Amino acid sequence: MPPVGRLTLSWIGKDQALLGTPEGAYKWVERDDPRITEVRLLRQTEGVGDVGKVPEADNLLIIGDSYAALRALAHMPEYASEYKGKVRQVYIDPPFNTGQAFAQYDDALEHSVWLTMIRDRLRAIHELMTPDGTVWVHLDSTEVHRCRCLMDDEFGAANYLGTVVWQRTTAKSLARRTMGTMHEEILVYGASEAAELYPLYRSLDPVYEASRFSQSDERGAYDTGDLTAGSHRPHLDSGQPWRGFDPGTRRRCWAVPSNLLQEIGYTQHQISQLTMREKLDALDEAGYIHWPTKKDGFPRYKKYLHRAKGIAVGDLWTDINVINSQAAERTGFSTQKPEALVQRVFEMGSRPGDIVLDCFAGSGTTAAVAHKMNRRWVTVEREQATVDNFIRPRLDQVISGEDRGGISDAVNWSKGGGYRVVTVSDSAYEVIDGRALLAEWVVGDDFAQFVRTQLGFSPDEDYPFCGRKGKMRLAVLGGVADVSEIRALVSRLESTERLAVVAKASTAEAEALLAELSPGSRLMKAPRDLLKRRVIR
Repeated sequence: MPPVGRLTLSWIGKDQALLGTPEGAYKWVERDDPRITEVRLLRQTEGVGDVGKVPEADNLLIIGDSYAALRALAHMPEYASEYKGKVRQVYIDPPFNTGQAFAQYDDALEHSVWLTMIRDRLRAIHELMTPDGTVWVHLDSTEVHRCRCLMDDEFGAANYLGTVVWQRTTAKSLARRTMGTMHEEILVYGASEAAELYPLYRSLDPVYEASRFSQSDERGAYDTGDLTAGSHRPHLDSGQPWRGFDPGTRRRCWAVPSNLLQEIGYTQHQISQLTMREKLDALDEAGYIHWPTKKDGFPRYKKYLHRAKGIAVGDLWTDINVINSQAAERTGFSTQKPEALVQRVFEMGSRPGDIVLDCFAGSGTTAAVAHKMNRRWVTVEREQATVDNFIRPRLDQVISGEDRGGISDAVNWSKGGGYRVVTVSDSAYEVIDGRALLAEWVVGDDFAQFVRTQLGFSPDEDYPFCGRKGKMRLAVLGGVADVSEIRALVSRLESTERLAVVAKASTAEAEALLAELSPGSRLMKAPRDLLKRRVIR
């Protein structure tokens, strides 16, 4: 939360939460509503392609509400061990809230609903990220200014790393009251002060190369760079004349880039021991000085074309086009983004093997690009029809090698890999007249898994126990916990172990007997004792 007294964004419903409805809309509820505070279950349904022995560690396509999915990744113990604090990069392309109705989703939420929806997901995302991770939120002008205020609150204004402006179209004629929109924006924030981006360079244009690298020697074509800096320091070593050239005549001083001396073979320690004139001598001896041909010229250093990194990528991206009607990567999804755009995002924020996440999957671009770039990925989509019609067919073609569109050739993608399909369970609670009751499906093994997840126990298949947390064992009873049940469970404990029993009902004798036989053990009733959880902020 932002510090007290700091300027922050406020809106109606900010202190409430949103609960998804079966129709795909949202309704307001209190933040302590059990359907918000619960950890829903993730159910694995199938593996596609080459998957591993640890299902939670595979690429994941999760079907269901994104907020519930994110919380499950952070709080189901078997998933939390793989994802909590381990997601390196997040790229999300949420609904822009433009007021339009697209074929695949309705993009028209009231501002306060949109803000709460995004705020809660950003908080859940933050919990999953590595300290040096980054989150990229793709929007247009409709909500980007409000979202930046949100992200200042959730990630800290000091962790704002920039805003990418993506020119997605050429100039349009002006409307009566607005300018033609030519761009979209991507807000970039670090998870903490440890976050940083990888520098990225675009290839030099051939015309630029020919005009700038117009001179050559035995090493190849080169441009020249200034060996002076904008400070006059006649009293320092860097301000002294060298071989008849006095930088003081230009109100400047000598400045030798350290990377040039490293190219020659000097170490950082050796460089630190050199005087400025010794550095200049070393460059000249290595042939890195370009001597002037004019009387009023000054020595410059050689910048070789074969060492040029290219043009640094900044925050204005004008070289990535939208998907045209004939593009091989086109899926027909209304708001599909080009793979080249997501490729650049990943090149600046992650490396092969890192975990990347997208909780607004849409057409599946993020997962497809991550797969081709050898990132481990998690993507979430609420709409089953979108999964069936767009995401799964696309990812299956990536795995089989049939997908030759997008960045496939650029990254030399052939085929391989796999993913798991996971669904988010319905809420385990029904709230009737303000009273929370367990839903009808919460019985048997589902009841045991739900209880285990809410209490943070890892799976344990040592019957009659279903969970373990250190020396504490968990047993879940679908009926009444009585003295016979308690005696049987305690008899299975090691001398150093304690027992947590959860039942839908219990007798007073059973509770007293557990306290007598196993001090430190506990008997709980569901759902009453499961509801005593902290309010989600």
